[in-house]
Amino acid sequence: MSHITLDGYIDTTPETDIGITVRFDLIHSPDHLDPIDPNAPEQLFACTTDHPAAAELVLHQAKLGDLLRVTGTLTEPDTPGTPPRLRVHSVDILDVAPLTTVSGTVLERYGNYVVVFDADRNEVPVFTTAGSWVGEATTPEGIGRLIRAFENTNHP
Repeated sequence: MSHITLDGYIDTTPETDIGITVRFDLIHSPDHLDPIDPNAPEQLFACTTDHPAAAELVLHQAKLGDLLRVTGTLTEPDTPGTPPRLRVHSVDILDVAPLTTVSGTVLERYGNYVVVFDADRNEVPVFTTAGSWVGEATTPEGIGRLIRAFENTNHP
């Protein structure tokens, strides 16, 4: 067990157990490219909290895709292949997710990126959450390659 603070995007709709325990998944994206493994994936954490203020914030104020800062106790999973568990003690909302639909267009958040899906086009525009242009994937399957190429040429 270790005490940590990390930033991540809320990835599942929070659910309550019996009582005030709240469960949700959080995706932590590396802040910068790992020089040893530049393709290091995002890390998923299975979070729970029974702290009233944290539970209230996650259940009633946070939305899918919001960037949260969580502090808590990390434990390794019981079963290989499952995410580490994070017992959350405190939560802060750092940034809110963008609008998810705009007149037939769908905006989807992928970590630090926003992807624009339009039913009338195959091409998929990609921006950073700060609004910088990343590029346009020729198909939805090319989004990951486009983001990796952007990260490889735009080191922090």
